[in-house]
Amino acid sequence: MKIQTVVTSAALAVSLLVALPSPVTATTEPTASDVYEAAVITYTNRHRVNHDRVKLRSRECVERYAESWAAWMAANQTMKHQSMTKILNDCDLKLVGENIAYGYSSGKSVVSAWMNSTGHRRNILKSGYRQIGVGAVQDKDGRWWVSQVFGTRR
Repeated sequence: MKIQTVVTSAALAVSLLVALPSPVTATTEPTASDVYEAAVITYTNRHRVNHDRVKLRSRECVERYAESWAAWMAANQTMKHQSMTKILNDCDLKLVGENIAYGYSSGKSVVSAWMNSTGHRRNILKSGYRQIGVGAVQDKDGRWWVSQVFGTRR
């Protein structure tokens, strides 16, 4: 009797597992912002490597600031830098910088424009940076607003 109970219980458990729906695998397509941001990181790192600098790694803290700032600029139709002091403190950094832009149709084109501007180029090629975060947001008219934040941990 005990053996039959065990077998029956095991059979019931197997039938329940078979009857349960399998978990759905999420296959989300990258958004236009994801594609734009990835291109900014790719082209930034290509320029850094071509100038004997280390590749930058994405870090969530600086990414969060870049994304929220790009959204703020798009919502306010205003291009200005955010507080570097807040990023330094909140992300535990010793070095921070930012490039901002609007109106460029792709990550490649905005990095190209930054590389043709002395101050922006300096940020991209600064040898002390190790981290990067990028935010790219389209406004209601389809214009891109971009924040590229650089950092180095303390």
